[in-house]
Amino acid sequence: MPIDTQGASSECRRAKRRGTDTIDTSHPAFVACASASRPGFSLKVFTVMRLITYLPKNDHIPSLGVRIGNRILDLRAAAQIAGISGIPLHMKEFLAAGSAAMERAHKVTNAAQADPAWFDNAWIDEGAIRYLPPVPDADKFLCVGKNYRSHLEELQRTNLIKEIPQEPTSFIKLNSCLIGHNARVVRPEGIVRLDYEPELVFVIGKRALGVKKADAFDYVAGVTILNDLTCRDLQQREVASGSRFWTGKNIPGFGPLGPELITMDEIGDPYDLWMTCSVNGEQRMRVNTRDQIWKLPDIIEHFSRFIPLEPGDMFSTGAPGGVAVGKPNAAELFLKPGDVVECSIEGVTTLRTTIIAPADAQ
Repeated sequence: MPIDTQGASSECRRAKRRGTDTIDTSHPAFVACASASRPGFSLKVFTVMRLITYLPKNDHIPSLGVRIGNRILDLRAAAQIAGISGIPLHMKEFLAAGSAAMERAHKVTNAAQADPAWFDNAWIDEGAIRYLPPVPDADKFLCVGKNYRSHLEELQRTNLIKEIPQEPTSFIKLNSCLIGHNARVVRPEGIVRLDYEPELVFVIGKRALGVKKADAFDYVAGVTILNDLTCRDLQQREVASGSRFWTGKNIPGFGPLGPELITMDEIGDPYDLWMTCSVNGEQRMRVNTRDQIWKLPDIIEHFSRFIPLEPGDMFSTGAPGGVAVGKPNAAELFLKPGDVVECSIEGVTTLRTTIIAPADAQ
């Protein structure tokens, strides 16, 4: 049966305009995908791909899945049903396997959407999982600081920087501080000035060394969101002592990341995205990524000169202006137990975090 790939692609674009990642699987192009689970059938229809790393309920082994609306497709189970092999089940290994693994995952996902009943054992309700960071064990997670002009002005005004960068600079986010979507993050005793920083993160898809600006996006698998939670008191002391943001940004839980890795085919122009942050439903900031000083091509060319970048490595591209510390009523805006923080790529995805007191931690 011929597959209407143009029709399928059109439905993907319509879904994006609707602001949803739910595809109309009644479209003839997707109905035909049901045959993908039959041996010998060749299929190349790409749907929206949102890859997650998660823990199923009552399980301690991370799994790789695809988020579709409020359901998760377990790639291991779905691939077994479809009779398709060669899909690595760990995010770094999946990215390292390149386009072949991505195409197989697309094929499995298309088939599962077209024939949900056949793939029933591979579908999981979102409420039955715990999100982990999309890449929980990156070799390198570099955060490019001072990368929005508006945030740079805030940092200067509040004595949180001493120098103006003349090239991309970064600090390291430790894996031990990372946590997934919908997580509860403890604000430790003694920390009062806890601030939010919504950041666009690029995830590397293949090994990169000596990359030139013009080729930078060839090495990117997709994007996700970091809420770079920061203790401003510790940060200020570190800046005063000449240190580079180690303690104030790497406390356990201070790296909410996710909810998913969104492949670049859905993003369009990464420098026309609105990064937003809301606390308890009140919007605190809305800034366009076009305001970044150093764009991804600058960043990859700079850091890959001598340091190899590997699949799963990440670059967070900085906080926009509008953080609590930069506002006259900052004391009222710093995060407190009970606050729900939502960092978003507007119209694309949202990372949600709840701040809790130590006594409420389980």
